[in-house]
Amino acid sequence: MTIAGLLLAAGGARRFGSQKLVAPLGGVPLVRQAAAPLIAVMDATFVVVGHEAAAVRDALTGLPVAFVINHAWSEGLSTSLRAGVAVLPADVDAVVIALGDQPALAAGAFDAVIHEWRATQRPIVVTRYDGTRGHPVLFAREMFGELAALEGDAGARHLVERSAERVAYVDVSSPMPLDVDTSADLARLRGGIDGAR
Repeated sequence: MTIAGLLLAAGGARRFGSQKLVAPLGGVPLVRQAAAPLIAVMDATFVVVGHEAAAVRDALTGLPVAFVINHAWSEGLSTSLRAGVAVLPADVDAVVIALGDQPALAAGAFDAVIHEWRATQRPIVVTRYDGTRGHPVLFAREMFGELAALEGDAGARHLVERSAERVAYVDVSSPMPLDVDTSADLARLRGGIDGAR
């Protein structure tokens, strides 16, 4: 089975005040940190870019990813999901979605959703951190049509909520890895990296 990764990296970073995805974290651009564990596990990885697309692409130079331009990025998260799903090759059986501003996800999180999908054959597999839904999220090919019909800025949340019987969960007994939405968030992550050294 072919499984693709889809990294959403098109947003405007309004609360951050600049293109947060290229901000350095441990000397490496934030988006590159987010892409690495996805690439390590997936058969192919696609990165959806939009706001300041050239800078984000430059931050990922040399990595084995395919870029997808989302010209409608300002209209919300659903536009990036639609753009990404539209380019997935016909042999892709499932897609695993991650966020470009969430660099602390480990490769094991991606392995876990794939394992759960293979074990349960549920078309949606969601990671839960102490009971709260988060990423990564896997969607099997049978969900691609519904992903392609999404609208607004809520992403695929309502697809998860619509039919509980279609969803399997990977439960993690730890806090959700931090999304970098503000400069304070980045400072917290940097502090963790420095502390680990």
